[in-house]
Amino acid sequence: MVTPVPNEKNLMPDSPVFNSAAVAAPHRLASEAGRAILAEGGNAIEAMIAMAATIAVVYPHMNAIGGDGFWLVHEPGGKVHAIEACGPAGSLATIERYREKGHDTLPARGPDAAITVAGAIGGWQAALALSASLGGRLPLKDLLADAIRHCAEGYDISESELRTWPQEVDAVKTAPGFSEFFWPGGERPKAGDRRKPSALGATLEQLSHAGLDDFYRGDIGRELAEDLGRLGAPITRADLEAFRARAVRALSLQLPGLTVYNFPPPTQGLTALMILGIFEKLGITRPESFDHHHGLVEAVKRALAIRDKVVTDPAFMTTDPASLLTDAALEREAAKIDRKRAASWPFRPGEGDTIWMGAIDGSGLAVSYIQSLYWEYGSGCILPKTGVNWQNRGVSFSLDANALNPLTPGRKPFHTLNPPLARFADGRIVSYGAMGGDGQPQFQAQILSRYRFGQGVADAVDAPRWLFGRTWGAGSISLKLENRFDPMLLARLTAAGHPVEEYSEAYSDQFGHAGMLVKHQKGHVEATHDPRSDGDAKGI
Repeated sequence: MVTPVPNEKNLMPDSPVFNSAAVAAPHRLASEAGRAILAEGGNAIEAMIAMAATIAVVYPHMNAIGGDGFWLVHEPGGKVHAIEACGPAGSLATIERYREKGHDTLPARGPDAAITVAGAIGGWQAALALSASLGGRLPLKDLLADAIRHCAEGYDISESELRTWPQEVDAVKTAPGFSEFFWPGGERPKAGDRRKPSALGATLEQLSHAGLDDFYRGDIGRELAEDLGRLGAPITRADLEAFRARAVRALSLQLPGLTVYNFPPPTQGLTALMILGIFEKLGITRPESFDHHHGLVEAVKRALAIRDKVVTDPAFMTTDPASLLTDAALEREAAKIDRKRAASWPFRPGEGDTIWMGAIDGSGLAVSYIQSLYWEYGSGCILPKTGVNWQNRGVSFSLDANALNPLTPGRKPFHTLNPPLARFADGRIVSYGAMGGDGQPQFQAQILSRYRFGQGVADAVDAPRWLFGRTWGAGSISLKLENRFDPMLLARLTAAGHPVEEYSEAYSDQFGHAGMLVKHQKGHVEATHDPRSDGDAKGI
């Protein structure tokens, strides 16, 4: 590893450079787990399984094995694999069920929010099968060992979790098992507190011996179904048994000098690609200028407006996503942007907490992975027999049968999750991404555009970010910015009609936890993770 040199502008280190392989994660224990697997000769997929298991233990406010996951995997030869590991609504999850309970909208917390099957473990299973086909040979028990050890020995509660104040806090506090596990005695954890999730550790131990299929069709699946049924969640044993992650075709966008990949519906990967494509058609060449940020914000508006009209379970889509990524479609959207004025914004807000992680091994196998519960802590329900925290991804459904995403048994919910990858014409492979609900595609666009404009990997991730929309608890829609932007830029954005709201923080969780890894043709890897998170990059 080359010793990082301080950056004089912001005193943040330049991105570490590793000889052949690296990982990046929002918690250092996850990146340590991934690096250890790479050092043992494991590939990037195997490293990511170890990271995914570890992050599910030590960063439980952001993700869990009771959530979903999405994989993009780039082979050294250029083939891109996409693994969709999102569970559908349970067979008892009907509009009538919730109407009879007196709900006008779907509850976000508690057993009635535990609407969809958890797909993350099924994704690990599919990814391991892909890994084996590419020569991966490490046993599952080795990949889960660090996560199991942290459950047994305990871990320090992260600074990110200590900063996190849950949405609908009263509802989540009363979710079965939440207070006992997360806030014992009704008190929020404090710095120095440790947690030992023994039941979750036993579940991971069982999976390490019985295999990941046990989560759905074995003893663990039986215990999950019994606990969910006892709580009154609309998921049955048959729903778990029927679930399998599946391979899908990634979406791609050709830009000058590179190809960008992302996930198809039901995710908003289409949105992330549209933002990049629309912005490209604007022909902007000056980084950090008014044109740069105004152009991106306006591209975000165009792309999100289309997302909210078309993206749903792909089985019910009436628009081919690829048709929205053609030159003609992107030119049409770019032509609607006023280069000097901000457009009005009929935006529907979406919240979400997530983790993004990346891994690239010595062969050039690259992984971009996202794992999530949706809102922080998900439904808040801790299943007692297994210690699994269940997601609340189903809150994105509607109880209106005529809506774009109506609640229907077996239907997949809309996902903000989307893991991107990019391949440059000169041979560079880039795994990058961010958490942050509706902010994910916005943060991705800022990071990648800065990198393409010539900023270094660490600088592109460290640089101040903005988020357009309404965040939780905010009464108005605004362009929110960290306080490190040039005041002259803020003045110009305000004059153009953007409702600017400058945050007091230089680095805020509201602007996502992002990361980026770049594998160069000569073999070395640059890697970084966000100073806004508790993570880092490690490699060999």
